[in-house]
Amino acid sequence: MRKLDASDINTLLAHPSTQLSAKISHELITTITDAIERIERNVATFCQPTHAYEVITSVTGIGPMIGQSILLESGPIERFPTVNDYASYARCVPSKKISNGKKKGEGNRKNGNKYLAYAFMEAAHYAAIWEPKIKRYYQRKSNRSHKMIAKKAIANKLAKACYHMLVRNEPFDVDRAFA
Repeated sequence: MRKLDASDINTLLAHPSTQLSAKISHELITTITDAIERIERNVATFCQPTHAYEVITSVTGIGPMIGQSILLESGPIERFPTVNDYASYARCVPSKKISNGKKKGEGNRKNGNKYLAYAFMEAAHYAAIWEPKIKRYYQRKSNRSHKMIAKKAIANKLAKACYHMLVRNEPFDVDRAFA
């Protein structure tokens, strides 16, 4: 759709009503895309590139906007004593209450940062597309369970990897995270 213009739409579609609908959709897509790009440029002016930003964007699936979102929503990484606390804050772990090996109910599912959870789910989605090792992990996991559970598992692994990366100031190693 992005590569088309009005004359292309007229040649591809025969009926005038369909042409009008496609032209309006095309206009909406270009308008929204321009607005998103303006917002991203505006956000980029407020966020100064740091070493943590370089480290976090070394993960496949985490681009400039998702990286900035993760850093801004996480705050100082030192405030999380353990990797599990960070994963819990990112809503990447289940909130089950288990007693004597039996499920006794759900905990506070809404506890944590919903924007950080969204950022890690987006990163998991893109990582499962572009990184072959993560894609194989996703396919194995989704064969055994629901595809959203598989994506959440990837988000959990990415959150834990990002925590360790930020604490140690080292780039992403897919072999360590998805061995």
